[in-house]
Amino acid sequence: MEALFPELTPFRRDTIRLHPRPGRPSPRDSSVGGPLLWPAEEIWPVCRQEHYLRTFSGERYYDEGEVYLVPIVQIHRKDVPALPFPEGCDLLQVLWCPFTHIGLYCPEPRVFWRDSRTVEHVAEAPSPDENAPEQHIPRPCVIHPETVQEYPSWDLPEEIDDALLDRFENLEQEQGWSYHYHLSEVPGIKLGGYPGWTQDPLWPECQWCERQMEHLLTVSSREYDGESWRTWLPVEDRETDSGEEGGRAHWGEDAHSPTGMMLGDAGGVYIFECRSCPERPMDYRFDCS
Repeated sequence: MEALFPELTPFRRDTIRLHPRPGRPSPRDSSVGGPLLWPAEEIWPVCRQEHYLRTFSGERYYDEGEVYLVPIVQIHRKDVPALPFPEGCDLLQVLWCPFTHIGLYCPEPRVFWRDSRTVEHVAEAPSPDENAPEQHIPRPCVIHPETVQEYPSWDLPEEIDDALLDRFENLEQEQGWSYHYHLSEVPGIKLGGYPGWTQDPLWPECQWCERQMEHLLTVSSREYDGESWRTWLPVEDRETDSGEEGGRAHWGEDAHSPTGMMLGDAGGVYIFECRSCPERPMDYRFDCS
């Protein structure tokens, strides 16, 4: 990439693809949607905000009860050592309220960092609220972390994008590779790098130090789409049809939608943190097609 487009070099970032696949992780495993190494003596977090829910009949109403948060991602440092953990912590846990919330109209996440060595007795996760949207609760998945380099698509500065446009188009015409679909941002659930935006970027600023926050985690509906599979679908997941590799055969299967989630119209929730502040405050954004 940088041999063809040296202007992209300053924008290169490492991202960690989690490659979730349905499985039976334990609390001692890194996972997406799996059981958490949550201390039995610690109260399970709940959401007390108003919840927005659409019923099958099309009616809309607010639900104001306490809702237990559901596990989304758990990362042990031994599995993803490149992730910048806070000092004294070796475990990242992300949960969210599965209901839609007013404002961003998506589940509301929370981030917890802890020292796994202090957890002796593990709590069993409460059952999700019976009215919670199933498409906001991931199936338990084991992960297969892979660090790759990526370049910005939506986050590429406009003046750089304009300067490279003709060369991007020439590459696509000559070799069939679209910069924005095949060669820039990694799709799927990932740590670090660039958010997997589907619309214009909207980076949050820390309310304490007013610096732009850093991307911690993208939780997306799908691992790839009808275009991006050509470069981002793992070799192990590829099938052949009449001698040609195909990605569409995987739609609805483990490689394409391993968690079973659907966030809006194939969208994603993007979680950010401020590493300049000791408390590591977090924020989040949501977008979809």
